[in-house]
Amino acid sequence: MRAAKLKEIISNERGNVESALVLIPLLTLFLIASQLTIAIHGRNMSKVGSQDAASTRAISGEFVDSDTYLHIHSPDPHQNLDLLVSHERRVLPQLISGLGEILGSKREIDVSGIAIIENQR
Repeated sequence: MRAAKLKEIISNERGNVESALVLIPLLTLFLIASQLTIAIHGRNMSKVGSQDAASTRAISGEFVDSDTYLHIHSPDPHQNLDLLVSHERRVLPQLISGLGEILGSKREIDVSGIAIIENQR
């Protein structure tokens, strides 16, 4: 008697369609949220890397062509201040790596970093 009842419970397929109808949108929502999280993290890491590169170039004096300089007036006659703005284009990481090529677009962002160049006159 118990074995027959257990076999009936196991073989019962009630609820499978409802589970599939819930799981498909839930899985889609999870993948979208994961992609957004990865994109935001990639943007933040690109911003940190660009800021680090700008600070390093401001200290070392080795600049690249994409850097922009702005002169800042200093009241001290013995100090010359310049603002270095570095620009870089980077591709955002994707959860599904081949999706950008399939859709025909890569998600690129323009990140910038700033640093003060303190030149002594």
